[in-house]
Amino acid sequence: MLTSSASAQSNPMISVTRPGLQPSIIAPADHFTGSVRVDSRFKGSDPARISGAIVTFEPGARTAWHTHPLGQTLIVTGGVGLVQEWGGPAQEIRPGDVVWIPPGVKHWHGASPAVGMSHIAFSEALDGRTVEWMEKVSDEQYRR
Repeated sequence: MLTSSASAQSNPMISVTRPGLQPSIIAPADHFTGSVRVDSRFKGSDPARISGAIVTFEPGARTAWHTHPLGQTLIVTGGVGLVQEWGGPAQEIRPGDVVWIPPGVKHWHGASPAVGMSHIAFSEALDGRTVEWMEKVSDEQYRR
């Protein structure tokens, strides 16, 4: 049986968050270099462990090195970006790319030097934590 969207929206088991109801936040300088905006943050309710957001990086902006206890998935939605695993080469990422970062892998991601980048980021919490932040990516590391 099909239900109307009005009745589906009034179901207390389903939550719909409309665009524009959450303010954009500026990503904290402790964990990011450059201008980074975070929108549409979400966190699943127990027993779900998923959380995520839409993240927009201006040219040259990037995360610090970090890991995720259960891994992270990025879906690139715009621009041109970079992702790099510790000890490996930076890889270019473009709209439509899906990036999987395995659990515990030290990495960073952000925009290319000349073009901004946006992605949707998904991660899961383990013991209440989704990320372990580390040192910032130096300009020298970023340019490699």
